[in-house]
Amino acid sequence: MPFKIIRNDITRVRADAIVNAANNSLLGGGGVDGAIHRAAGPRLLEECRTLGGCDTGQAKITGGYDMPCRYIIHTVGPVWRGGGHGEPELLYSCYMSSLRLAQEHGCESIAFPLISAGIYGYPKDKALDIAVTAIREHLAEHDMDVTLVVFDRSAVVISKTLADEVEQYIDDNYADTHYDRVSDTADLCAPMPADPDRLGSSSSPGRPGSPGNSRLGKSKKARSPLFDMRAANCVPEAAVMEETLSDADIFAELDESFSEALLRMIDERGLTDPQVYKKANVDRRLFSKIRSNRAYRPSKETAVAFAIALELDSAQTDELLKKAGFTLSNSIKFDVIVRYFIEHRDFDMYTINETLFTFDQPLIGC
Repeated sequence: MPFKIIRNDITRVRADAIVNAANNSLLGGGGVDGAIHRAAGPRLLEECRTLGGCDTGQAKITGGYDMPCRYIIHTVGPVWRGGGHGEPELLYSCYMSSLRLAQEHGCESIAFPLISAGIYGYPKDKALDIAVTAIREHLAEHDMDVTLVVFDRSAVVISKTLADEVEQYIDDNYADTHYDRVSDTADLCAPMPADPDRLGSSSSPGRPGSPGNSRLGKSKKARSPLFDMRAANCVPEAAVMEETLSDADIFAELDESFSEALLRMIDERGLTDPQVYKKANVDRRLFSKIRSNRAYRPSKETAVAFAIALELDSAQTDELLKKAGFTLSNSIKFDVIVRYFIEHRDFDMYTINETLFTFDQPLIGC
């Protein structure tokens, strides 16, 4: 875990394995295939010549050469011919074959393009559905960081009905005076340390976890008169503690911490730790840090992810978020979208993140 969607050039993404949307010859072509061959250098072509091509729906592995990865996994997606010629099954097989190869070679992270959605003509919404289905099935049984790399936001297409409903909900609930980026809140709360659960993921414009969230820093917005409103979501300076803090007298005076509240809620619902952190789209190692450290303070995106995984209602979500020093506000678009899904009792993490991505907001979990 986790699964994230980012906008980036896949040749620049750091992962153990990068997936190439290849043609049957494996000897290079246009689009992603050509870009990867150019980035990896001529030795990639030399190795590909020894592989004897690849059948549609299957995958083969080579070294990464000049790419920032250990391996390149080449898979051949189907050409779209209307959907009645086995295209869904073949596309699903592309993802599963690639994931199995990555697992067999000890990869802990893998990055995919949206296979067949370019010159092969596969409808982007259908291609995305199959990608998400295959990836979530694999992650249900295996721990791996999986990134879907898209060139622009238009590659992620949620249903028009959902998009319209969320847009209407935003119109009805979004305050006239607002900030769009939940991560900006952290930047304006002076004593707040860097998010402890950002574990060096790869870079992408404006995406979380995904890597490389945009920050206001000391921009003009940071001097906005809305500073006090936004700072209300922040933890008071006295409550911000290093993870190593162990002063028993301080702990004795503190209310139930986020870690304690989360573990209590898991127990109350009769759930196991893996059930919760996998549904939350959170890395097992991060969950272990939260479990073992009473004073651990997660990012807002991570705290929200656990609320979604536990299927909390609005009041329960507010209770859990307050333990980490956060609230859901109608002044932040991210918060309004999250509230929409909570109120509609839709706790599918993948749908929520696809929607957040569509509206150019940080993803949760990750």
